[in-house]
Amino acid sequence: MEIKELQQRVDAWIREYGVRYFSELTNMACLAEEVGELARIMARRYGDQSFKQGERTDPADEMADVLWVLVCLANQTGVDLEAALEANFRKKTARDHDRHKQNAKLKNPAGQDS
Repeated sequence: MEIKELQQRVDAWIREYGVRYFSELTNMACLAEEVGELARIMARRYGDQSFKQGERTDPADEMADVLWVLVCLANQTGVDLEAALEANFRKKTARDHDRHKQNAKLKNPAGQDS
């Protein structure tokens, strides 16, 4: 699915099933909430915490929730995410084309022997 199609599909779903978009501020709070739910799973799966009984363990649904709310915010604020991502690629490439290659921390991550 293309990003533009994603934005259109979310908009069509909102109009058909969601009645209307939540306010931008509410959606920003929802985005923070969804990122928190993803962080919980990541901390338990890849970090030092363990899952509680009955807790969700798969990050895929939470990642999709984060993307959904982000697309809602983009639609509400008139952001073309495809164009924004293309511009972001150009910015990162111009700024970071050698930065990460020269980062000694990336060549020998903490805790790994050389």
